[in-house]
Amino acid sequence: MENSIVSYQDIPGYGMDADPKNEPTYPMKNYTGDDHKRLNYERSVQQAPSVEILQSNERPSLTAVYGTSVPPSGLSGMIRRYAFKHSEDRYRHWIPMILADRINVYEGIIDDLKNGHFPNIFAERGITAEWKYNTARTVVNTVATAVLAYLLIMSLKQKR
Repeated sequence: MENSIVSYQDIPGYGMDADPKNEPTYPMKNYTGDDHKRLNYERSVQQAPSVEILQSNERPSLTAVYGTSVPPSGLSGMIRRYAFKHSEDRYRHWIPMILADRINVYEGIIDDLKNGHFPNIFAERGITAEWKYNTARTVVNTVATAVLAYLLIMSLKQKR
């Protein structure tokens, strides 16, 4: 198969954004030319930490922006602190982080119950949408869960 394009200039639309006077994002973006003047970039002021921030042992300083709405706490926070003692290229970092995420879900449910809010598990887990768009799988999963729960209850009763 022979390639009919001899040079990049033969490609339709090639280089259309090379001319700053022909800004392709106009009028969505008011072109000022600042996108092409990044040599004089001034770093933004560092966000002041107001809660405990866990940071990688591979970075000497805090990142420019970070979340403060959910500081590490409880069992999941302890696991996260352990994870951040290890390099990010190790399972000792990522597996505990995944575990901490899962535990944090249950900590949130317990916190909701403590505050008198009963979470809508069906809506939050997407069961309503699953029922609407994948009824067969939802029925199979529900029956399987019921059978496993029944077997668990029966095995616990027999141990007594």
